[in-house]
Amino acid sequence: MKNEVLDYIKNYVYNEEEAQMPALFPVGQETEVNFKDLGEINVPVFTNEFWTSKQRKGNSLHEISYRACFKPQLPHFFIELLTQENDIVYDPFSGRGTTLIEAALLGRQVISNDINPLSGIFTRPRLEIPSLPEVEYRLEQLSINYDYRADNDLSMFFHPLTEAEIVNLREYLNRRRKEGKEDRVDRWIRMVASNRLTGHSRGFFSVYTLPPNQAVSRERQIKINRKRNQEPEYRNTRQIIMKKTENLLKGVTDKEKEQLWSAAESACFLENDARHTPEIPSETVQLTVTSPPFLNVVQYSQDNWMRCWFNGIDTQEIEEKITVTGTLSRWEEVMDGVLRELFRITQKGGWVAFEVGEVNRGQIKLEDHIIPLGREAGFECAGVLLNEQEFTKTSNIWGVKNNKRGTNTNRIVLFHIPLD
Repeated sequence: MKNEVLDYIKNYVYNEEEAQMPALFPVGQETEVNFKDLGEINVPVFTNEFWTSKQRKGNSLHEISYRACFKPQLPHFFIELLTQENDIVYDPFSGRGTTLIEAALLGRQVISNDINPLSGIFTRPRLEIPSLPEVEYRLEQLSINYDYRADNDLSMFFHPLTEAEIVNLREYLNRRRKEGKEDRVDRWIRMVASNRLTGHSRGFFSVYTLPPNQAVSRERQIKINRKRNQEPEYRNTRQIIMKKTENLLKGVTDKEKEQLWSAAESACFLENDARHTPEIPSETVQLTVTSPPFLNVVQYSQDNWMRCWFNGIDTQEIEEKITVTGTLSRWEEVMDGVLRELFRITQKGGWVAFEVGEVNRGQIKLEDHIIPLGREAGFECAGVLLNEQEFTKTSNIWGVKNNKRGTNTNRIVLFHIPLD
């Protein structure tokens, strides 16, 4: 199937002949093929339901909340299609590590990069997973002084006893890291606790607030508490950590654990600007799957202040490193540098699956801007894949009325470096 797909894409790219399109993936209707005229070239656009959330349920290890992350089915599709076992898979904007975890589960080597240090905190522990008894024993060994309080007011989020448990755990983890004694069990507990700090159910340490991928301000939480007539209740942090650990590990097979550990042995975790990754040797990466930030002004401190406080991260320092791409021209400038660096590290015969989006309610399609940049960097563009998934939502969060069908679309530009 892989060779048939690649041959077919090349046939369209180089010959642009009409032909019947075989399904890239055995899902839904036949693939629709159109062409996008970009002046120098006509780029094929393949539209189908190439993957769905129902088609292959993501591994339980992916269930870590993180803002603006894609479904594991997306990287899974390209990893299976375009790589073989032990090939190197890379994500320069790794986020919660979806691409890395999926690649490791499939027996590939992995490289992660994200200028946000929280990315590594959420990704690395899921490659070197501990056992439930190891986590439970470590938590039981921690002493707790219930007189402890945070160095800033968190009373609007946590019950005093819960706050004491969090502060004790924070001091233990950060001390272990500073002393160079932090191990895989510590890192796992750090990841889970960071993810359980605040949220909208009893499975989090906090009183009811926004979902865990965005921490609200103290002032806004006070307003939420007043509106809901609520006060923070005691939450047993050890029980919550253990429950989340059980849920994360419940779907991981022994073979997958071996694959994860194998990937962990050679895994590389970087915190660089994606335009400059000298740690990655030239012509070594077989596949990059990534979703860069889309013309957004990053408000790192606002979204991540609670997680950064817990992990001893200076939000101001990280914010100064993050490149703001609030205009199309600035976004193009940054992506030009990213693509040139990707061309350097991609081996001959290698691929880049670059997810882009629509801006200004579809008036700007970013593939029209990223394709010329990729070609200038040295890549050939094999096409654009539009994964259109019909769905029924029970709310109108996406602008779709209750019980009405809508369309969730992923737009991926596929770049390639030929073997010859």
